[in-house]
Amino acid sequence: MISKDVVNAMIDLIDENIRLIKEIRSQSYDSFSGSFRDIQAAKHSLQEAIEACLDIGSHIIAEQGFRRPEDYREIFKVLEENGIIDHVLSEKLQEMAQFRNLLVHRYGQIDTRRIYIIMSDDLKDIQEFAKSILKYIY
Repeated sequence: MISKDVVNAMIDLIDENIRLIKEIRSQSYDSFSGSFRDIQAAKHSLQEAIEACLDIGSHIIAEQGFRRPEDYREIFKVLEENGIIDHVLSEKLQEMAQFRNLLVHRYGQIDTRRIYIIMSDDLKDIQEFAKSILKYIY
């Protein structure tokens, strides 16, 4: 059985991180790129928000008995296969899962400009995911 409490707690975490990211994003790129603290906070908040999406997806997959994903990217593919999220959102979130791997495993230096662009353009995908999940469980 899907725990609405678990899902809601994860969505609260997503909302908290998005709020912080938007606050950081309100500054210019030059200001952002010159602040090690803001860069680190943005990376951490993006990582936490993405991981919360992955945790929600894993929880739903396990509780619903859907096929087991082979990696983080595939969590969103399984949710798509079962009609919980659409194809376009699935593709975007799969890219986010890949970005999360870069953040966690530090496969080279992550370009500050890329982080700023993600903060500007991709938060809506995380928010859309949360809305889709809430629609599914309620």
